[in-house]
Amino acid sequence: MSTATMHARRARLATLPLAVLFFTLVLVPLLLTVVLSFHQFDYQKGILPDYTLEQYLTVLTDGYFLEIFWRTLWISLVTTVLCILIGAPEAYVLSRMRRPWRSIFLLVVLSPLLVSLVVRAFGWSILLNPEGVVGSAVAALGFGPILYSPVAVIIGLVHIMLPFMVIPVWTSLQKIDPSVEYAAYSLSASRFQTLSRVIFPQALPGVLSGSLIVFGLTASSFAIPALLGGRRVKMVATVVYDQFLVELNWPLGAAIAIILLLANVAIMLSYSRVVERSYKRSLG
Repeated sequence: MSTATMHARRARLATLPLAVLFFTLVLVPLLLTVVLSFHQFDYQKGILPDYTLEQYLTVLTDGYFLEIFWRTLWISLVTTVLCILIGAPEAYVLSRMRRPWRSIFLLVVLSPLLVSLVVRAFGWSILLNPEGVVGSAVAALGFGPILYSPVAVIIGLVHIMLPFMVIPVWTSLQKIDPSVEYAAYSLSASRFQTLSRVIFPQALPGVLSGSLIVFGLTASSFAIPALLGGRRVKMVATVVYDQFLVELNWPLGAAIAIILLLANVAIMLSYSRVVERSYKRSLG
């Protein structure tokens, strides 16, 4: 047996525990959820052993569920766009900082991750309350209450998701040779031209990674919509929670979760292809 074959076999054996762990903790629960979504349900008898497409037809034809899916989609898109607009410049500033300011700024960016999600949500609920600092300021400007509205949900989600955009973009910017930027300036390019034609195209992989992370986490988020949206602004995750723990209709909740997963995968794959094509065009 050759040395290369032995190394390949050892590598496969080394990955076996991780494969078993992935299969046990990810694939098996997912498969069980798929099977559960096809079961019939009766409010008197509970989950029945028969299989049906009734749960999926209910979700795809009921205007109530379609409205919730649409709300989840546009809130996720708005949150992702805002995270790009705020996070990309932050990542650029971070990449141009020197020590010790870089470490301090990085700690500021990551500091929200050190606080419990529920605590941060309650903090925003206090600020956005009509008697809070932000809520009273908005009311003084003549606008309606923010709390328990899509605006409150988006504010909380942007705060939560922003580090997941900054770090991937910052990592991509770290790989850019500074001499490329200096070369653009030496060719009489303005700062805007350098950023738009030199820096940003090379940072697209980081923007893509951050966008996929932010969109996926936002579309499946539960705590922020539940605490800042209340019963008025329902998203898919809150509806799944209601079906499992309030209505006790597990097959319908499983069907909603599977449809959300498939929609997320389809949107993220499409977005990934579009960004990759743009990146290749910018390089070629």
